[in-house]
Amino acid sequence: MPDYRRDQVLERLKAELDRGKPLLAVGAGTGITAKFAEQGGADLIVIYNSGRYRMSGFGSCAGLLAYGDANAIVMEMGEREVLPVVKETPVIAGVNGTDPTRRMSNFLKQVRDVGFDGVNNFPTVGVIDGTFRVTLEETGMGFYKEVETISIAHEMDLFTIVYVFNPEESENMAKAGADVIIAHMGTTIGGTIGAETAFTLEDTAVRVQEICDAARVVNSDVICLAHGGPISKAPEAAFINEKTDAVGFVGASSIERFACEESIPRITASFKE
Repeated sequence: MPDYRRDQVLERLKAELDRGKPLLAVGAGTGITAKFAEQGGADLIVIYNSGRYRMSGFGSCAGLLAYGDANAIVMEMGEREVLPVVKETPVIAGVNGTDPTRRMSNFLKQVRDVGFDGVNNFPTVGVIDGTFRVTLEETGMGFYKEVETISIAHEMDLFTIVYVFNPEESENMAKAGADVIIAHMGTTIGGTIGAETAFTLEDTAVRVQEICDAARVVNSDVICLAHGGPISKAPEAAFINEKTDAVGFVGASSIERFACEESIPRITASFKE
């Protein structure tokens, strides 16, 4: 597959929008997900450590805990599973920007040299709140480290697509140069290992719009997408696109996990029958 510059990725996305199509980024936990998401028309393939846990049958939140080296997992997934099978679609690396064991400027060069076309901030401490979140912020592992990582990537002319959870984070990421802002509404509901608690779809639309507005105060050209929570299938994504300035969706569990949970039992049962 070709190696895309930042401007080339943006050109591809804007061309799709000019055609009147919504944007779709697919979080892939396996090479086969990436391969067939591309065939289905995905505009971006995003890989991060949660995908591996998710497709092993565990909850996506496993990617937030100390079960493995998130950055090493992504490099292995990219080099040995995803990049070899994707033909044309830009592939984005989920980078753990708070990782204290890596010098981010050097690591991002490795990410680019392996063949990734951009970066995303995952795992992200944005999903963490309460006392633990305060402790992370105070001890050098806060969300601001993810913002710094995106700023470094932007200076390296890497395409950047970022998860944010509130207007303040959205504004800070836009100032860092993020090309695409993803309004993250929490772990996707539904299925066998999905969340059970989420905002209503109407409240989600309000929150998504607040995040989009905050980013566009800084950069009117920033692209806004939505992800997670009650936005689990195409009709919900369409609702958010209609009610907000979001122009697309980022799906991971919504695409690869739901596909397995729904189709494999049915196909297996068909042989038993």
